[in-house]
Amino acid sequence: MQVIADLAAVAVAMIIATALRYEFDIPQREFATVLLFAGFSALVFGVLGGSRGLYSGRWAFGSFEEVSALVSTIVLATSILVLAALVLPRGPHGRSIPLSVPLIASTIMLAFSAGVRYVWRLFYDRRLRPRSEGLERVVVIGAGEGGQQIINAMVRNPSGRYLPVALIDDDPTKRNLRIRNVPVTGTRSDLGSTAARHDAHLALLAIPTADSALIRVYADLAREHGLRLLVLPSASELYGAELGTSDIRPVTHADLLGRHEVDTDIEAIASYVTGKRVLVTGAGGSIGSELSRQLYRFAPASLVLLDRDESALHSVQLSIEGRALLDSRNLVVCDIRDADRVTQIFEEHRPEVVFHAAALKHLPLLEMHPAEALKTNVWGTQVLVDAALATGVERFVNISTDKAADPCSVLGYSKRLAERLTAAAASRGDGVYLSVRFGNVLGSRGSVLTAFAKQIEDGGPVTVTDPEVTRYFMTVEEAVQLVIQAGAVGRDAEALVLDMGDPVKIDDVAKRLIAESDRPIEIVYTGLRPGEKLHEVLFGAEELGSSPIHHRISHVAVPPLSTKQLPVPRARASDAETLAMLRDAVDFVDIRSAAS
Repeated sequence: MQVIADLAAVAVAMIIATALRYEFDIPQREFATVLLFAGFSALVFGVLGGSRGLYSGRWAFGSFEEVSALVSTIVLATSILVLAALVLPRGPHGRSIPLSVPLIASTIMLAFSAGVRYVWRLFYDRRLRPRSEGLERVVVIGAGEGGQQIINAMVRNPSGRYLPVALIDDDPTKRNLRIRNVPVTGTRSDLGSTAARHDAHLALLAIPTADSALIRVYADLAREHGLRLLVLPSASELYGAELGTSDIRPVTHADLLGRHEVDTDIEAIASYVTGKRVLVTGAGGSIGSELSRQLYRFAPASLVLLDRDESALHSVQLSIEGRALLDSRNLVVCDIRDADRVTQIFEEHRPEVVFHAAALKHLPLLEMHPAEALKTNVWGTQVLVDAALATGVERFVNISTDKAADPCSVLGYSKRLAERLTAAAASRGDGVYLSVRFGNVLGSRGSVLTAFAKQIEDGGPVTVTDPEVTRYFMTVEEAVQLVIQAGAVGRDAEALVLDMGDPVKIDDVAKRLIAESDRPIEIVYTGLRPGEKLHEVLFGAEELGSSPIHHRISHVAVPPLSTKQLPVPRARASDAETLAMLRDAVDFVDIRSAAS
């Protein structure tokens, strides 16, 4: 049908062009020549169109790519027909086919062929519009690339639940824009009136790069006007994939608190991960498992997942490979305190890149059991560093925490010492040894959101340490994406500090969650626990950060720490003695660094 339609359009266009040339008075003697030339034109166009893939299903009929191929075919066919008109024998009254005829015909040809495609696409798109029962009318927020993609997906899904009826966008240059006949009707201040005018009860924030602050603004606006707000996954979750209606989801607490725009340099990451042997410690934990999933996408030569929890390894293998047979040597059960076992693993797998995410991290517990923090977070890190140096690891990335900046807790002291041990390794080998420091990760085990959600589910009360306490938040996906990026740009003996956005009041988080539950739940203030700060910081008092490479990653120098200065776990040492040893080690290193 495509061939017939195009060939008929070419032949008719040639006859009409000739008629126009002769002012609709074609000489009788030339009529047969005109018909023969029209047939010849159709033949030329058919051969060229077939050779260029117009009729082989290479492009969707009526798509931009197919129309582009149509135009180039018409241009080429017109050139051939002009040459043919030149070589035709001249009659006593001039050329049988004037040279202007193929040129005029090309325009008519394009109008006919493109018109057929437009009408066909119009009917085809109307057939695809959503018609399901219970169709929900949606105001789409954002007329950028995300808005265009999701509107295309919604209007081309007959069984879809959503029908876009209007757009709002704060960009004044888009006030007259229409996407798939969905008009931009105003800015964010017009959300309520737009929804009422179009009888919409849903608002969809179609800006994948939106951060938590913007999502909170629209969440409050939607609540004010009685709308339910939906969002799309963040840019870091999409990894460049096309948006579809299955990506539309309700707003989560992570969206409201920890979502930030992440600009990732894929080429820089690929240069140090793709085709390399990579090892992740603590691979079964919240950070380690997400780190493993994201690293897997960069096609390392091998990905060794190390954890002391076999059930956690089962889960992470299932999430990466879709199966969990636990039948690979790349799944390693190991305690990083065991130096002999760690050495054996490094000698077997010879990793080139190591991400060290294994750690004890729960602050109140470590205050009561400081020796465990010393054994795992400090000496466990040293065991890994020694094994990495012995096997020639090219890049070692230690995952740290904001509690290592101006530490005042067992967790902070132990992680600060781990940063310094990593920095000391930089001068002992050829590889790059660095740390990455960031704050609270939403969705991790033990997250404050998880605790609040459970307390609300149980009917309260919700416990908050202090009305003024603040914390930094970031989703685990975005934090890990920046960790991998930091591994690409970090230099020896540095701590790379991730930009976590603005700190959030925990009290406000609790109140928002309670408000969304529509239940009268009390908040109880319990007071700060030992080792806790009212406000966390990302930089120590003596640290001066700079961002020479990536605007979301700051670099700070870390003074090295010799193992001779490390506190050694003692079987009979009291908790207070162990805490004092940790504090003294950190203070001693800081004094020596400042003096030098």
